[in-house]
Amino acid sequence: MRATVLVVDDDKEIARAICLLLEKEGYDTIAAYNGMEALDIAMNQEVHLMILDLMMPVMDGMSALMKLRKKKNIPVLILSAKTQDHDKIDGLSAGADDYITKPYNPRELVARVKSHLRRFFWLGDHVHNPSAEEIRQGGLLLNANKRSLHVDGEPVRITQKEFGILSLLMRSPSKVFTSDEIYRAVWNSEPYNVENLIMVHISRLRVKIEINPREPQYIKVVWGVGYKFEDQE
Repeated sequence: MRATVLVVDDDKEIARAICLLLEKEGYDTIAAYNGMEALDIAMNQEVHLMILDLMMPVMDGMSALMKLRKKKNIPVLILSAKTQDHDKIDGLSAGADDYITKPYNPRELVARVKSHLRRFFWLGDHVHNPSAEEIRQGGLLLNANKRSLHVDGEPVRITQKEFGILSLLMRSPSKVFTSDEIYRAVWNSEPYNVENLIMVHISRLRVKIEINPREPQYIKVVWGVGYKFEDQE
């Protein structure tokens, strides 16, 4: 199956250049030029990944991302000229899976798209091992085939990367993973200065699964080392 990438940028030349770049790699592409148009396409057409600019007319990228996350868990890569650390943290906290700054390296962009799509399909309908289908720990039920999470019996929507991190930790309770190890396993690429990135994703996960994120029951910090999932058995 050919994956479809939605490219969202109000600069039509940039959007077209990215579409051509990805089409040469064998992907189908759709272009949108504001957040409202992007949401309409993402909700009504089959899209497997979105590349999203932030500063756009009609509806900005951040607003579109937050609305998208209420309905869809497809990977979202922010591609923006906003380069400050707080911009990146805000984007990741809103539900983005990755953040790339402009001007971008075309080879890096393609590599990240491939990595996210590979992980997306592996975590989704392409997982067929029944023994690994469900993971239960305490009040958490993670289903790999359905790519779903229930907390105390209630469905909770999580992003692709959050699912990957939680799956990794829950499959090896009590094992401590460094930030680099988490990044390698979930992003499927070599880490570089990823501590803050992993911290943001862990913080978002805790808000969704913990009764009190400040006193977590499930995901614990091992100071100076990394993170572990506390065995609930």
